[in-house]
Amino acid sequence: MDQMGIHYNIWIVLLSFALAATAAYSALNLISQVSHSMGRVRRLWLLSGACVLGSGIWAMHFVGILASHLPFKVSYHPGTAVLSLLVSMFSCYAALQIATASRQRMWRFLIGGAVLGGGISLMHYIGMSSMVMEAKVHYEIKTQVLSVLIALLAAYTGVFMFRRFKDYTGFSRWKLYSALSIALAVTGMHYTSLTTSHLQYENWPGTNPVLMEADVILLTGISLVTLFMLALSGGAVFLDRHVLERMAYHDPLTELPNRHGLERYFKDDFFGGNSGAVFFVDLDRFKSINDTLGHDIGDLLLREVSERLTRCVGGKGKVFRLGGDEFLIALPDCTIGAAEEEAQHILQELKKSYSIEGNELYVTASVGISMTPAHGTDRSALMKAADTALYTSKDSGKNKFSVFDLEMNRHQVRRMSLEKDLRKALARSEFMVVYQPKWDSLMNVTVGLEALLRWRHPEHGIISPGEFIPIAEETGLIVPITYWMLHDVCGQNMLWHKAKVANVAVSINMSARMFENGSLYDVVEEALSRAGLEPHFLELEITESIAMNNMEETVAQLSKLRNLGVRVSLDDFGTGFSSLGNLDEIPVNTLKIDQVFIRKSKMHSKKAIISNIIAIASNLNMEVVAEGVETTEQIELLQSLGCRVMQGFYYGRPMPVNELGQWFIENTA
Repeated sequence: MDQMGIHYNIWIVLLSFALAATAAYSALNLISQVSHSMGRVRRLWLLSGACVLGSGIWAMHFVGILASHLPFKVSYHPGTAVLSLLVSMFSCYAALQIATASRQRMWRFLIGGAVLGGGISLMHYIGMSSMVMEAKVHYEIKTQVLSVLIALLAAYTGVFMFRRFKDYTGFSRWKLYSALSIALAVTGMHYTSLTTSHLQYENWPGTNPVLMEADVILLTGISLVTLFMLALSGGAVFLDRHVLERMAYHDPLTELPNRHGLERYFKDDFFGGNSGAVFFVDLDRFKSINDTLGHDIGDLLLREVSERLTRCVGGKGKVFRLGGDEFLIALPDCTIGAAEEEAQHILQELKKSYSIEGNELYVTASVGISMTPAHGTDRSALMKAADTALYTSKDSGKNKFSVFDLEMNRHQVRRMSLEKDLRKALARSEFMVVYQPKWDSLMNVTVGLEALLRWRHPEHGIISPGEFIPIAEETGLIVPITYWMLHDVCGQNMLWHKAKVANVAVSINMSARMFENGSLYDVVEEALSRAGLEPHFLELEITESIAMNNMEETVAQLSKLRNLGVRVSLDDFGTGFSSLGNLDEIPVNTLKIDQVFIRKSKMHSKKAIISNIIAIASNLNMEVVAEGVETTEQIELLQSLGCRVMQGFYYGRPMPVNELGQWFIENTA
């Protein structure tokens, strides 16, 4: 090349293009991380990419100048040279910020390309003005406009290609094309501008500004900037691969892969074999450990559990922590028989004792298993199936494993449908209360009623309490439902009093949820006050598990209610986990013998248990009610053992209000 006495070294020209292309590709690699980041991390990736691209453009410009052999000595003003570098970096940052916005629009690419092309041009002319030589550069307007247009068009082309690879961090041909376009914008603008310029020789004025000598100092500066560019790019890649990636794809507590790592594993490595297994592992009653011993002990326990799971799986698959006490195991090459053996091995290992900071802990787990391709051919379907199987394990008693089947899926779909409808049932007045009499078998009179909740579903008819009550308990909906029931029962009982139909106490089953926030006393008092009902006409039934859970607080709340005059009964006595040593501390009026003992009362052992319960109640001055009475033989046995108050189908089934009124009339006589 030869223009106006300027001679170019073609190899250095090619080197300048290669430098610009390399810098652009390195910057675009960094920019690919932007869409996967947010906040400060996103700005850090943008800044890194802008610095690499800006310094590469600047280095290319001065390498291009080094490619020329001028017939006179050239020096450079350091301040202006540094200014051109800053302009280059700033324009790159602004262009990349605009072009990598989450909402891609054509006008953003246009503005981004214009900012980048304009920055390249401005950097070029500032860089040229930093040259101090015995000549002046005269630019031809038309060719300079052409050089700027080349920069704008090529920069826009490179920016426009962002949409093809902005989310992809690996190699992409579109990323390469974009880098070449940006390199063309830089070199095309530079050499078009320079080769069409005219040099006018003259003696330079006598001022002596601070100058730096070419070529050694300039080459040193370019080398340092290039090293900075490469170091920044390499450091960012290292940070991404070894620090940020680990932070993004691994759980900091257990160092197991997290949900993001799970997605990547299923995308790249899991599928491909003939069959595979996915395990959902959830610890049973882990919350109680956190609540009693603290979250620090809980975290240490989770680490121990993760280590045991990793040892169990070994090299056969991979273990992931999904959050809390939930783990997932993926075995890419596994039959259903091998999966069941593995699940049994996991349960055996996890239930062994843990020694953590002087605490000997025991924990069990529930496992749900799904198989590919039988239960799904993608991650989402397999996880859903395994989760459904896990719920089955939980519902069937915990410390078990279950393999997904279609019946489970139907059950889970119905459960989710009922949960959705249950949230609307109270507002739609779909609940009703039925009443079952309590009968004094010696006096032949009704001495009480038990209020029982029923749900009239608009599509499925009457839903069994055994099906919807656990859902209400789990979701917390049992609390507003019980509030409603208290008001309804107290109001109905008062109507019976006024009509002189009945004058007995009505009992309502209480959930453990009702004792959690300490407001049960206020709720009961409000219901009684609004209905105008005397407190001794209301009885609250609790189970042994409720009484023993946070016993001190529960006893305090029940004592306040007893002092108010409300009666308390202990339901299903003999089937729970209460200690006889604590029974006298629980403020109850009545023990209710569970129907499981009545149903098998012909057995000598059950008869002995019934006799002992009646004796305990008598010694503690408590009343006794026998549930589930259906035959005259059961009545005679209970009477012989000293129990007179009974409840069951023999005396009356649960009845709605309209039927119960007639029942009262018929049985009062």
